[in-house]
Parts: sequence; structure tokens; C-alpha cells
Amino acid sequence: MERVKDVGVSGVWRARGHIWDTRQRPVVMGILNLTPDSFSDGGKYRSVEEAVEAGLRMVEEGAEILDLGGESTRPGAKPVALEEELRRVIPVLERLRPLTKVAISIDTSKAEVARQALELGADIVNDVTALRGDERMLEVVAGSECGVVLMHMQGRPETMQIAPKYEDAPAEVFDFLQQRMEEVERAGVMRERICLDPGIGFGKTQEHNRQILKEVGRLVGIGNAVMIGVSRKSFLAYAVGAEAIADRLWPGVAVALWARKQGVGVFRVHDVKPHAEALKIMDMIINYA
Repeated sequence: MERVKDVGVSGVWRARGHIWDTRQRPVVMGILNLTPDSFSDGGKYRSVEEAVEAGLRMVEEGAEILDLGGESTRPGAKPVALEEELRRVIPVLERLRPLTKVAISIDTSKAEVARQALELGADIVNDVTALRGDERMLEVVAGSECGVVLMHMQGRPETMQIAPKYEDAPAEVFDFLQQRMEEVERAGVMRERICLDPGIGFGKTQEHNRQILKEVGRLVGIGNAVMIGVSRKSFLAYAVGAEAIADRLWPGVAVALWARKQGVGVFRVHDVKPHAEALKIMDMIINYA
């Protein structure tokens, strides 16, 4: 199988007016789930005001991006109707956008949700299907100056954890992301607007996750910004033998620090403060001269 090739792009990520040099410093993306059934924090916010307050608190703790999602993509999750997803995310986005200058990401695979969110001031489209789930999504993204996250997922959330198989998980995941990035670029999306996410836990066994994290530096070698999202996932519980979600924080921080040492630049997390502080210390050591 063809191996990932280094094509020399800088790791800069652009999203409308935002520019991050992810090789020089890490960027924390705070997760704001607006769903009743997300695996760790579904139904946490009882009102728009509570969700907005949580987002602003993440900004105070160090988040440079807020990722709003209205459809759970946990294993076994069923699709949500367009109208319901809009009902969950749009009021929060409308209220939140004027209150903060940090980038706002919309976590969706629906083109209409992305379109409306971009019109209301969102800066990034974070799509677990790598813009393949809705035939209109690529057109919506290409017509904007937004940033894009392309994620790898084998299958779909309903079925992705039913016996996922790879001959070589890192090679297949990284090659897919490079090929998809090139397709999206040819469709009119500037390469520096694209961030790549290997999709830890999305159609992958614990061993696949481990292999991908071990070799994630190869994905960084493509040159694009790379994002890792392992926060509170069962992979962490498996690794340390702790099933409670509350026990997954520090294992997740450990993975983030490992990934940062390999050159990963964007970290999608629930617990912003400990990740932001740990990554700051890590970079202080890495960049010491």
C-alpha cells in the first residue's frame, strides 16, 4: 500500500480570519455537545443560556475554538433529522457568536446545517464523514473561507464498531486522509484551510487506535494541521482499566502530550483547562533553546 508522502506544507490552519501555526503552538478545541445522547455529556445543558455559559467558560480556560454539535456520533448513534439538529445548535450559535472572538466550529455532516451556521458566523466545519455524507457539503465549504476538518471513519456511527478491519490501520487511515484532502483541494478548498483527523474510536478497535497513535507523526508528515480527539473515549478506559468516565481525564491528557510530541497541533477535548495547561508546559519544554 502506498505510504504517506511529505509534501512540505507548514501545518498552518486558516479559518476565515483565524490563522494558527500548529507546528509552533498547540490549539485547544472545546467540545460543546448540544445533544441528549452524547456518550459522556449528553443532555448536560438544560437551556441555551447554560450552553453559552459553558462555552464562554471554556474560552476562559484556554479554548481557541468551540465545537458545537447537535448530532451524536457515538457508537450506535442513530441519525438526527435536519430540523432537530438545527433546533439544537442554531439558537446557541446565535447567542454565542457576538460574545466571543474565538473561532466557532460546527460539528455536522449536513450541508444545510453547515450553511446556516456559516451564515451566522461559524468559522469551521468539522465533518466526521470528510465531506462525503451530504453531496452538497463540498459545495457549501468551497464557497466559504471556513476551515475544514476531514475525519476518517470506517462505516457510520450506527455500525462502525461492529468488527472493524484493516490490513494496516495507520497506512489505510493516513492514505485515505491524504487522498481526500487532495480531492477537496481540487474542488476549490485552499489546502491551508484543511485539518486532518484520524478519527480515533470511529470504526477502529483498541489495537487500531493504539497503532494509529503510535504512528501519528506520519500523518503530521503530510503537512496539514492534524487534530486528535480522544477525550473521555472508551479507548482510555481500556488502556488503564478504569471504566468510569471521570477516570479518563488524565489518560486523555497523556495521549495529548504524546501526540503533541509527534507534531499534532489541534486537540478536541471536553476538559479544556487541564489539557491547555499540560500542552503549554509540554511546548515550553519542546521549544526550550
